[in-house]
Amino acid sequence: MAPTTEPKQRSPSIVVQELTHEKIRFALLHTDTSVANALRRVIIAEVPTLAIDLVDVIENTSCLCDEFIAHRLGLIPLLSEKAVEMEFPYDYAGDDESVTDVHFELNTGICASAETVDVTSNDLVCYDPRVAPVNYHPGESIKGKGGAMEFEAQAAARGPDDGPDIPGVVIVKLRRGQQINMRCVARKGVGRDHAKWQPVATATYRFEPEITINEELMATLTEEEKMAFVESSPTALFRYDEATRRVVVDAPDQARSYGYDGECLKKAEELGKPGLVDIRAKEDAFHFTVESTGALRPEEIVVNALKVLERKMEVTRGELDILEREQDEQVAM
Repeated sequence: MAPTTEPKQRSPSIVVQELTHEKIRFALLHTDTSVANALRRVIIAEVPTLAIDLVDVIENTSCLCDEFIAHRLGLIPLLSEKAVEMEFPYDYAGDDESVTDVHFELNTGICASAETVDVTSNDLVCYDPRVAPVNYHPGESIKGKGGAMEFEAQAAARGPDDGPDIPGVVIVKLRRGQQINMRCVARKGVGRDHAKWQPVATATYRFEPEITINEELMATLTEEEKMAFVESSPTALFRYDEATRRVVVDAPDQARSYGYDGECLKKAEELGKPGLVDIRAKEDAFHFTVESTGALRPEEIVVNALKVLERKMEVTRGELDILEREQDEQVAM
């Protein structure tokens, strides 16, 4: 009987390539597609955030129905750093409301303007300075209410890297005589329950390409044909080295951004040189792009997703240990 070989143990690693206030690009190395896909799914669907979940309509004389406005309120991204300290409402059986709920108020008063007035996320009154709409700047009408002064102090302390000053999210438009008066409750949730709890706008990955040039075939091309081949790729994938008169793969960063468009392969066919270049996807290198909604910083989203994934693995390991013990007990009987 041939000896069984143990599966090769991998040591996954992450290399951050770009980090801004709204996006992170990183490489996940030395692992396989199952792990990359699991990480992407957890980023989208299982990183907790806060979103408006309950809306109590006191007055609504706008042109939009109550349900429409409640839905729009739920989709406003909220700063969610506090989510890690809160409980899911369906998991908590205690009486402390502050553990599960964060309260907001939207009361515009009767519109007296002859022009159409935009009601935005900046008109929400936030009673917790740590939980507010993304890019929140309370207007003059709510100054001094619900901790607005605290929010102004936070806005003044914002650094240049905390993102641009973006207008609030439009909720509804009012004409003269119309008004909105609503009380809202934000709760902790995850994207698999509703898209309003997703922390990301996009979370994608692509395989790192492995590019091999057939030097023998390339040597049969003229200089003009080599230049045409280099220019055929929309991505600056290749470069013509005038000193050696060879076509070489450009900088690694350019190669990693290759979109598998196939234009250079088509050009090789046109030149009558199929097999001039071979492009294959590496099976253990994945390049992620994660764009945040603003609810959490991009790096926090990735770290929290890895923690969720780790907890899932611990649960799976525990279940396997229980199953193994049960099998051992059956054998011993």
